[in-house]
Amino acid sequence: MTETPPPASNAQETFISHLIELRDRLLRAMISVLVILLCLFPFAKDIYALLAAPLVRVLPAGATMIATDVTGTFLVPLKVTLMTAFVVALPYVLWQMWAFIAPGLYQHEKKLALPVILSSFVFFLIGMSFAYFVVFPVAFGFFAGYAPAGVQMMTDIDKYLSFVLTMFIAFGVTFETPVIVIVLVRLRVVTLAQLKAIRSYVIVGAFVIGAIFTPPDVISQLLLAIPLWLLYELGILLARFVVPPVPEAAAAEGEKAGSEP
Repeated sequence: MTETPPPASNAQETFISHLIELRDRLLRAMISVLVILLCLFPFAKDIYALLAAPLVRVLPAGATMIATDVTGTFLVPLKVTLMTAFVVALPYVLWQMWAFIAPGLYQHEKKLALPVILSSFVFFLIGMSFAYFVVFPVAFGFFAGYAPAGVQMMTDIDKYLSFVLTMFIAFGVTFETPVIVIVLVRLRVVTLAQLKAIRSYVIVGAFVIGAIFTPPDVISQLLLAIPLWLLYELGILLARFVVPPVPEAAAAEGEKAGSEP
């Protein structure tokens, strides 16, 4: 007759199996990014040219971007291509994340988690697109138009990449606001009444964030602050449709308290 292993042994085996599964899924995600990177690498220069197009369009005649680092002409396009490969592979990466955490979720949590993951990805891409097609032309046009006499605008490609990544992340995270609001309401962390009560603070915070994460020109700051505010309002509007039902006991207590003098 075999003895039943102690609970501690089972817990340790379960923990190790989870670590192995996590390792395997991380490897799959990294391999997917690497494969896409290898496929896109021959077009690295074209991808960087596409990323630099908003600035190149507003440069004065004869001006170009420069590389102050010896390896910059190779590493910067490689970084841009790696970033592109990650964005392309992101649906598969998110799927691996979902496959890892889904078995430990309840059914109602699964119904919430999958739409949140998908909508977060979509809204992040919308935020990056907004920065590229709307904010960059405005900001770069402003900077190019205010260059002092005798000063030619020639931006280093590595610094340009850092600036672009910062803007992409800032606008990508900003456009996650509706998803964050809906999740907080659905999990009963906050109520619609509380969200409406702090609306004025959110508006002020939106302009503070716009001043911190965007260039110093007013237009760029408004292009981040105003969408952040409007997305907050959109989150409140959409959250009305996902408000969790009030438990019967809590509803009865509320009615009882309301009926008392």
